[in-house]
Amino acid sequence: MGLYDRHLLPRLVHATCSRRTHMRQRAKVVPAAAGVVLEIGFGSGLNLDFYDGERVERILAVEPSPEMWRLAATRVERSTLPVEPIRESAERLPLPSASVDSVVVTYTLCTIPAVGAALGEMRRVLRPAGQLLFCEHGAADDAALRRWQDRLDPIWGFFAGGCHLNRPIPGLLEEAGFRVVDLSTLYLPGWRLATFNYWGSAAPR
Repeated sequence: MGLYDRHLLPRLVHATCSRRTHMRQRAKVVPAAAGVVLEIGFGSGLNLDFYDGERVERILAVEPSPEMWRLAATRVERSTLPVEPIRESAERLPLPSASVDSVVVTYTLCTIPAVGAALGEMRRVLRPAGQLLFCEHGAADDAALRRWQDRLDPIWGFFAGGCHLNRPIPGLLEEAGFRVVDLSTLYLPGWRLATFNYWGSAAPR
């Protein structure tokens, strides 16, 4: 891992993901989390302010990057909710099956290398009556834009820390054993190839 990936990229990710438009999107899904919450891709802790302290018991925060944990430190310290760090990748969660009530994943599925395996792990640890709350960018609803996403995806990923422009979020959820319960989409302001946003909830089948 070079200086760019270790020092500059985490700050660029934080700056991008903390934009006002992205924070508004987080506010649409995170407050619905309840009980024992597994957050995948905790990052710099941007979701912490949106959790409902009366509904959430504790947060199991999956984030393998030491640099992101350093950026998250202040938010974790001031949070009134218990945050338990899990410094592992999402593809192999060190948790018992059916042990969490909610899974929260925001602007993370685009970067997980083995995204199918990671979603399978989320399905495994989620209780049968639990829910997965998601807010992600991905494959656009316009065929011409999708073709450009496919063309530029390898180049984009090289500079954007492995981020993919073209992942079909609802389809990935269904393939992993989830049933999409609520789904909304829109283009956020900005470069349209990277701003088609999906958000909603899914339940284990």
